[in-house]
Amino acid sequence: MKKKLLCMLVVVLSLFMVACGSKGDSKTDSKGDEGSKSDSGNVSKDDSKDKEITVAGIVFQEDQFMKLLQMGYQAAGKEYGAKVLVSNTNNDQAKEVELINTYTSQKIDGIAISPLNETSSIQALKTANEKGLAIAVCNTALNDSDFIVGGFTSDNYLLGKQTGLVAAEFIKNNYEEGEEVRVAILQFKSQLPDISAQRSNGFIDQIKDIPGVEVVADQDAWLQDKAVQAAGDIITAQESQGGVDIIWGANDGGTIGAVMGVKNAGKAGEVFVFGTDAAEQQLSMLRNEDNVLQAVTGQDPYMIGYKTMEVLLKDILGEDTGVDRGNSVVVPGIVLDRNDKDGLDEFASDLENYK
Repeated sequence: MKKKLLCMLVVVLSLFMVACGSKGDSKTDSKGDEGSKSDSGNVSKDDSKDKEITVAGIVFQEDQFMKLLQMGYQAAGKEYGAKVLVSNTNNDQAKEVELINTYTSQKIDGIAISPLNETSSIQALKTANEKGLAIAVCNTALNDSDFIVGGFTSDNYLLGKQTGLVAAEFIKNNYEEGEEVRVAILQFKSQLPDISAQRSNGFIDQIKDIPGVEVVADQDAWLQDKAVQAAGDIITAQESQGGVDIIWGANDGGTIGAVMGVKNAGKAGEVFVFGTDAAEQQLSMLRNEDNVLQAVTGQDPYMIGYKTMEVLLKDILGEDTGVDRGNSVVVPGIVLDRNDKDGLDEFASDLENYK
């Protein structure tokens, strides 16, 4: 009998211990479930935070400056885990409006744009903003645009001035005092009249009071192919009137086209080029022993594009952008001079880092 009772007691104790173990396991699982639930909650929160943002990065023409601007857009998008839809308006105001309206109807999160015009580009962007898209601008500051989250641009007068100062020193060092120096201008006044005028005035103001300096030609040619032709035509037309000594290009295409036009005309070493915007091709020309391109002032388009996209994405994420709404931050220009080898090397290193 005692033996039976002892066996029964062992069984009961065993069952009790199993039950306690099960309860403990259940408690552990419960904690595990709670932990999983908590983790799941965190994942859900992170998923919400990390949900892919879709934005557009718009430029207005196909040149090295705009390509670097696009690279900046895309680099910032990658950094913030956003999908960047890159597009080009090709200097067409109607296409700009069409693209903005398309992105608005697609309900993307925002647009970073280098707009075509300080005033006529505003309405479509403002409408997009009213329909929920965040807007950031670069390269061109918009008038009365308190709806934008911010932007980054250059001081266009200063861009022209910085190159003009180098040109003034070049003239003083390479021509006799009072010697005739005939200057031609390639700009883009029919495309962006205000910006073109600011750059041109910045350049011309630095050389116009030097005795002997005269602006003998001023044409629109901002795309490379047209600038090659325009530079060649100017050189030919001015040949019988004393020729051309210096050509200044107001932008990337104008500067590169001017250099090519000079070389095509067989005037390397006789006609010297100064310009605006800086990228790999201008760098190569500044290093070339043909001695045609003397100096340019670049805008650092990669950084302008990057910063513009960054401020857009920060606003979409609800983060502090560090930029007052409606305002554009001026990014200083970079002077590249053929005689400043260290400066050229540093710029080349920066370009390599952008890739």
